[in-house]
Amino acid sequence: MINSKIKNISKFIKNNFQNSLLRNMMIVGVVTLFIKIIAFYKETIIAANFGLSELLDTFFIAILVPSFIQSVFLNSITSIFIPNYIIEIKNGGNIPGFQSVIFIITIGISGFSVLIAYLSTDFFLDLIYPGHTDEYYQLIKDQLFVILPCLFLWGISSVFCGLLEISSRFFISTLYAIFPLVTMLFFLFFLKECLGNMVLAYGTLAGSFIGLIFVLIMTVKYKDLSIGRPTINQNVLLMLRQLPPKIASSFLSAMNSFIDQFFAAQLIIGSIAALKYGIKIPAFVVTIVITAIGSVILPHFSKLVNENLNDAYRHLFKILKWVVSISAILVLITMFMSDYIIELLFERKEFTHDDTLKVSLIQKITLIYVPFYLSTLIIVKFLTSINKNKFMAWVSLLNLFVNIVLNIILMKYYGVYGLALSTTLVIIISSCFYFGYTYKQYKLLARLN
Repeated sequence: MINSKIKNISKFIKNNFQNSLLRNMMIVGVVTLFIKIIAFYKETIIAANFGLSELLDTFFIAILVPSFIQSVFLNSITSIFIPNYIIEIKNGGNIPGFQSVIFIITIGISGFSVLIAYLSTDFFLDLIYPGHTDEYYQLIKDQLFVILPCLFLWGISSVFCGLLEISSRFFISTLYAIFPLVTMLFFLFFLKECLGNMVLAYGTLAGSFIGLIFVLIMTVKYKDLSIGRPTINQNVLLMLRQLPPKIASSFLSAMNSFIDQFFAAQLIIGSIAALKYGIKIPAFVVTIVITAIGSVILPHFSKLVNENLNDAYRHLFKILKWVVSISAILVLITMFMSDYIIELLFERKEFTHDDTLKVSLIQKITLIYVPFYLSTLIIVKFLTSINKNKFMAWVSLLNLFVNIVLNIILMKYYGVYGLALSTTLVIIISSCFYFGYTYKQYKLLARLN
């Protein structure tokens, strides 16, 4: 009896591992888990060295603008590039010309963003973070000017990773993230005394450069890189038409984090850092799942949509059912152990027990949104594959408005905890809108068929 059950389980695992989609998800998930463990170790080293300090606050502000630009523009380009690139391959189009267009757009947007960020730094700081000392502002600017070149490195790296994912080289594209982490640890251990307050900024720049070199070598090695004369055809025009609504959607979504930091900056010193540490565990869960699923599923959906749209919808709903169920169980367990987790990971040296209690409560509030956030991100990948970016732009606008209103109301009564609660409520509301719209589209398709 026992032997029979073991054989059945073994057969089930073997059959599922032969499924290329599940196999790729498992590969990406395992690699991402390993990388996130290293990332958490890096965060513990940063916490031990800086606590909830002014330096850490200024670093988070300095990297906010480049991260915002990456999230809004560079990631948007990659998202619309993948499904349309797959269409180009299927139609036997001009692959070298298509790749050249993507690189030109990416480098152009990166360069323009660096210029605007450099010229508008003083205005931005006075407007968003008023009332601080000249030393505080100067520390932000010093770090920002070191980090800004990362935009070129991140943009080009994202295109290389996209090419690798289209060719199902998910292990390599996922492994790319380890290089910035290892580099930052090297800087913290061996160069902190030498670089002083700039160690985090220079560590970020060096890690981004090394990561780019890695994906460039891998893309050339597997002959996924093919540059030619830029060509504008119907598929390129379709992609370019999708870019404005995708950027608008990404811009409005990224503004929520921006808005949260703006409100957190109005509170006591350390509130920005507390908010950042409070979302580390939720981000850990989200990143592993969405990297494992999202990186694999966008190319998968893009291929499936061109073959059978009904099957694509069914795959979506099946994945949502499993992801939401499993993540809900993990959330309950993590909430119960929240204090212990924060104490174990961060409480040492400058990070006190009071910091632990503060960050733990923020973490409990934000953990609630994890199942909703995961379902939203998966649906977004699906809607991107069928070029429904306009709807996402409208939902993102609604999310931004609701987030601002809730931040104003809840921060007044609950301080930094109110900001965490606002984020959770916004994500829950957004998830309901996305699922409702997608299910409605599925029913309309069923009626037509």
